[in-house]
Amino acid sequence: MNPSMNMQPYFCSWSGGKDSCMSLYRAMQEGSKPEYLLTMLTEDGLRSRSHWLPKVFLEAQARSLGIPIVFRSASWQDYESEFVAALRAFRKEGITAGVFGDIDGESNRAWVHKVCAETDISPLQPLWKEDRQKLLDEFIGLDFKSTIVVLNDKKLGKEFLGKVINAETVAELEQAGVDVCGELGEYHTVVTAGPIFSEELVIQAKRKVHHAGYWFLDIDGS
Repeated sequence: MNPSMNMQPYFCSWSGGKDSCMSLYRAMQEGSKPEYLLTMLTEDGLRSRSHWLPKVFLEAQARSLGIPIVFRSASWQDYESEFVAALRAFRKEGITAGVFGDIDGESNRAWVHKVCAETDISPLQPLWKEDRQKLLDEFIGLDFKSTIVVLNDKKLGKEFLGKVINAETVAELEQAGVDVCGELGEYHTVVTAGPIFSEELVIQAKRKVHHAGYWFLDIDGS
């Protein structure tokens, strides 16, 4: 983490899942909250683009965190242009840095640096290249609670959907032979509690939906 982090107004790229949450936690330990969370939604503006979380649930997360949240709706085709537009708006407000939750993946890192360079934003990646197991141990040890809400059906069985990330689940992921953090797209999570949340959020699973090679847990929550 950049040692001057606490001196820079920043936003956090927010998926609602464990990695963006852990990166936010790390940034906040440097001394300040972000000005905004930024979440990309589907074209209809109802769900998050990557984790399929209801907008209303993301708003509940933001309230519990005490941080304003900004949404942008986009298809995958115009995702980058909408993301850049959001960053330009942040920069006009004096925000000079952005926190991202990537652990690995050079293509992801290259994309983050590209969009930030276009908008004169400094990219900060607090989790970059850290040991996966140690990160999960830290996340669990801090009493963050997260649940698997998306999984790639070529990587993991449907039975993982709805599992809470704990030591037992991590061991099962390791046994399944996947990246235990899901950094290669094996799974995504939603965070419902932890030391930076003012209250625990409750999710209720309505159904399991299969689409384009992925299983999604359709949730209500507040």
